[in-house]
Amino acid sequence: MNTYTMDEIEEGKTKADFAVEVSGEMLEIFAQISGDCNPMHTDEKYARGCGMKDKVVYGMLTSSFYSRLVGMYLPGKYCLLQEIKINFHSPVYVGDQLTVTGVVKKKKELFHRIVIEARIVNQDGTKVSSAKITVGVLDEGGT
Repeated sequence: MNTYTMDEIEEGKTKADFAVEVSGEMLEIFAQISGDCNPMHTDEKYARGCGMKDKVVYGMLTSSFYSRLVGMYLPGKYCLLQEIKINFHSPVYVGDQLTVTGVVKKKKELFHRIVIEARIVNQDGTKVSSAKITVGVLDEGGT
């Protein structure tokens, strides 16, 4: 877990990324947690009938990786997620290798906030989503 403080963060220079493979188990657990049993996510035959190559991974499951980005990497320990705007571009399927990347675009010293531009791409380099994330950066003591 990173521990960036407000003083250590630089616009355009402070960046982070990580990779994750989406598993079938993730899909099943998310269905249980969310209660979303839409056949697009749970029924391969139905999804294929709708023109998809397989069951589609929940967009909100992949979006949870933005939470990991800010809570673990950028800024990490001192993060307080305040706002997120996500755009979905392409479907994700079980087995996809995703790379989540973020860079600090704005630093608002007065309010101890940073704005991060983030994106998720798959193993083919296809952008599956993008996000604008605003987080508060707590002081080292948690205030």
